[in-house]
Amino acid sequence: MNRILLLSAMLLCVEMHAQGTSEDYKRAFSVHQRFRKDMVLGTAENARWTSHNTFSYDLRTKDGLVTWVGHVGEDGTLRLEQDGQERTTQEGGRHPQDSKQHKDWQAAPVIPVKEGPQLIRNHWMNTDDEKWGKQVISPDSLKVAFVRDYNVWVSDVDGRNARQLSFDGTLDHYYSSYLTWSPNGQYVATCKIKMPKKRFVYYVESSPTTQLQPIVHQQEYAKPGDEVKQRYPSVFEVSTSRAIVPENTLFPNPYSIHDLSWKEDGQSLTFEYNERGHQTYRLLELNVETNQVRTLIEEKSNTFVNYNRLQHRTICNGHQMIWQSERDNWAHLYLYDLDKGKLIRQLTKGEWVVRNIIHVDEEKGLVYFSASGMNKDEDPYHVHFYRIGLNGKGLVCLTPGNGTHSATFNSDYTWLIDTYSRQDMAPITVIRHTDNPEEGREIGRGDLTELKRNGWVAPEIFHAPGRDGKTMMWGIIQRPTNFDPNKKYPIIEYIYAGPGDAYTPKAFLTSNYNTSSLAELGFIVVQLDGMGTSYRGKAFEDVCYKNLKDAGFPDRMEWIRAAARKYPYMDIDNVGIYGCSAGGQESTAAVLWHGDFYKAAYSACGCHDNRMDKIWWNEQWMGYPVDSAYVESSNVANASLLTCPLMLVVGELDDNVDPASTMQLANALIKAGKNFELVVIPGAHHTMGEAFGEHKRFDFFVKNLLKVDPPKWE
Repeated sequence: MNRILLLSAMLLCVEMHAQGTSEDYKRAFSVHQRFRKDMVLGTAENARWTSHNTFSYDLRTKDGLVTWVGHVGEDGTLRLEQDGQERTTQEGGRHPQDSKQHKDWQAAPVIPVKEGPQLIRNHWMNTDDEKWGKQVISPDSLKVAFVRDYNVWVSDVDGRNARQLSFDGTLDHYYSSYLTWSPNGQYVATCKIKMPKKRFVYYVESSPTTQLQPIVHQQEYAKPGDEVKQRYPSVFEVSTSRAIVPENTLFPNPYSIHDLSWKEDGQSLTFEYNERGHQTYRLLELNVETNQVRTLIEEKSNTFVNYNRLQHRTICNGHQMIWQSERDNWAHLYLYDLDKGKLIRQLTKGEWVVRNIIHVDEEKGLVYFSASGMNKDEDPYHVHFYRIGLNGKGLVCLTPGNGTHSATFNSDYTWLIDTYSRQDMAPITVIRHTDNPEEGREIGRGDLTELKRNGWVAPEIFHAPGRDGKTMMWGIIQRPTNFDPNKKYPIIEYIYAGPGDAYTPKAFLTSNYNTSSLAELGFIVVQLDGMGTSYRGKAFEDVCYKNLKDAGFPDRMEWIRAAARKYPYMDIDNVGIYGCSAGGQESTAAVLWHGDFYKAAYSACGCHDNRMDKIWWNEQWMGYPVDSAYVESSNVANASLLTCPLMLVVGELDDNVDPASTMQLANALIKAGKNFELVVIPGAHHTMGEAFGEHKRFDFFVKNLLKVDPPKWE
């Protein structure tokens, strides 16, 4: 009898603690439908200014979206109307009812053909040959400049009196058709171009819908170390045909030369030079009278200049420029005198980062920008909007409130519509005056009642020190909706470590595409940003340089350990990881170099060897020329380190990361005698795995972390 009771108790215990069941799968597959955006009532959506002092927005109600119109008066009053009926707001402007963002990126479809390789047109990896520009009309509208037979020509607007200005253009070394006249009409500027031999990646579409037989496709795809298009500035004096070709002393090894811009006097032009290897970036000026080039602004780094973050605005009719730089470790704004090529002053300063330059009001001497990290009592990734004077004084936060903000300004930047939220807080929308932002009026506040009634559980925002024991790493913890603190939960990390950005969601989501579904199977899913990612200072980001295999893992593991110490139901001895693209590379790296911590990895469309991936992304972080660092971070070269379960997934038509990268890793694993799983999805592009791959991912972690057999597919 006692044995029977004991057996019954054991069976009951197993039933209570069962995870990865059919019911769990049903919840996982339905999570995005169960927690929809339209369940959050009271939110103001699609807010936009329709005039200087009038805006409209859609208020979400139980009956759907209802459009409201707002009027702001010169005295700061706010009037709201619906269908011509004025709506009264309560004190503080609150309404009476107060109480996926990520998807697998899909590239442009491959164009099917019946015979021969087909070049994929209009793809972002294609190089612009600059051969097909239109005629460019002179400032006085009397002449046109154009390229014919690889050379620069001018003629009257009616085509008469055509005259050739250059004579050295050839098929392989020709003049760009993107021409620009000087403001005085005396000069025409362009670039002489030398095109490299193009590299192509080839794809076999095994199962096309248009025919029985496979189709071969090709795509232009430059890789690290390949030759790049060379552009060198050239200027022609129209009246004399004199060619002005400057010495390239200050731009000897270009990755790119771009943004040729004439100054208003027509005697000089500026252009930007990004050196191959991305350690030097210059704003240069060419004087067309002296044929001399000088440096106006220069950025240099022993690692890399993150040129995608070098925003700038020309002001004062081209005499000054607001320039963004990380030279003091933090992304800040600097004001330059372009006539003298000298710094006037640093406009912003501190241990925080400017995100974007929004607007410059030259008349009032104000700069509007977004930034993060200024508020020490909240998540340093939260975006806020600010204003500061061109004198570097009078900093004002325009968007108070603990959350990450988006802002829409009216035409003269006197009013803004501010919407802010957090992962654990529904959106709040406020109308604010830029001279008195603290006194904003709410026009929308999300109500989570219906979501919570359906079982919705907000992710927890969690922070803990990283590898240095002091710098806080910020992330989220996603629990299943049937969470039981008496159970033990394996941990799964969703990873995308870039670099080049920060990736943990900060704004409110009813369901997180990357974490919510998987958690329902009986896991705790986490996501965070470690060192090597952006917006925490240059030294924080520089960790990735020539070291992509790091991927912030020393920070990630410390963060997960800290979470497990706080929450003993998190099984620190049972941690999995998954990701796509760079995340595919990083999830595999986790089980190669940290197999004692991460016990299983699902890796989709990974760039497993940075020599195989696109040139611009990989040379930015891994440097140029290609050296041993590429090998040291290569999953392919280090495949023999695998000791844990690994599932590789790839779309056969991945036009983002060369699918050969995954296949070469598979080949290396086979040669090393390693056991792994390979899933190739016919017809798929760059993807986490589509519906089939998602199901495979569920089964993979249920089997390898929960240690139970997944339910049969229905």
